[in-house]
Amino acid sequence: MFSPKYSIDNKILNNIAKIEAASEVIRHAPLLPLWEKQFKDDAIVRSVYHGTHIEGNKLQKDEAKDVLLGREVIGRPRDIQEIINYRKVIEFIDEEASRKIDKITEQLIKKIHRIIADKILPSDEVGIYRTKQVVVKDSQTGEITFRPPPSLEVPFLMREFIYWINRNTDNDIHPVLKAGIAHHELVRIHPFIDGNGRMARILATLIMFLGGYDIRRFFSLEEYYDHDAASYYENLQKASSGDLTVWLAYFTFGAANEFEKIKEKILKLSKDVKLKEKIGGTQIYLTERQVKIIEYLQDAGYLQNQAFSNLFPDVSEDTVLRDVQDLTKKGLIKKVGSTKSARYVMM
Repeated sequence: MFSPKYSIDNKILNNIAKIEAASEVIRHAPLLPLWEKQFKDDAIVRSVYHGTHIEGNKLQKDEAKDVLLGREVIGRPRDIQEIINYRKVIEFIDEEASRKIDKITEQLIKKIHRIIADKILPSDEVGIYRTKQVVVKDSQTGEITFRPPPSLEVPFLMREFIYWINRNTDNDIHPVLKAGIAHHELVRIHPFIDGNGRMARILATLIMFLGGYDIRRFFSLEEYYDHDAASYYENLQKASSGDLTVWLAYFTFGAANEFEKIKEKILKLSKDVKLKEKIGGTQIYLTERQVKIIEYLQDAGYLQNQAFSNLFPDVSEDTVLRDVQDLTKKGLIKKVGSTKSARYVMM
């Protein structure tokens, strides 16, 4: 029976504490902008680009974004298809998490692989466990770095693995640790001919979503892995001894780092957490221009009418003034002075 071995050391504890703190701030941020979609879209672009780039996709980030927007891109058909598939699989797990599914099943894992490998692998290898031995090689040297279990063992290992996922609740194991263990085990079993890395990262993300660590779908762990791919593979390899402690320290550090980055981005949109108390605990929704005004005020300290055209060169002064007046009504900024030299400052 699958029973992962690891120790909760100080590094892991510290990373989990940072994840908890960042999640709390993000959940209770007093300013959650209407352009939340932009945060989600940015996370999707980062996940799609880095999640495929780490596997050898040759498209640049701007090209990946163009593919997602339906624009024509010149590149290898496989690279373009990988981008399309990764976006589809992110949307799929988002829907599954929104439905609050109560189990991870073999059918679900095979469905995820079908989306990832669609039009990339032959039809008899899509969503079907491998039936032959595979090896993982160093792309630079060609040296074999990992030999997964024999194909005959895959169905049995996957059943044990899925049983472990569903048996352990959030009370038994922290969802982020559970995601990290699942990530490693799926890579270790290597159940499919190709696409196992993408499968592992998507499954880990789904487990975090289901465990309540979705932080509004703003995060992308893939960027952390792709930033130093050698370290990613090295830490996966270190766990091949059977002890996952080092891998989990690496995995939780990446999650903590990403969550803290999002926390800082969210906090930049608000004056401070106490603002929520000022406005009676309600959330304030801002337009994209209003968010930019708040950011400008936090950086510069004040805003005057003559600066409107520099801040928004394509928007009329009257339009910007309406945004400013709305922020004043919401109690976020105030006007100081009444002449042409009047300025707006944070409350």
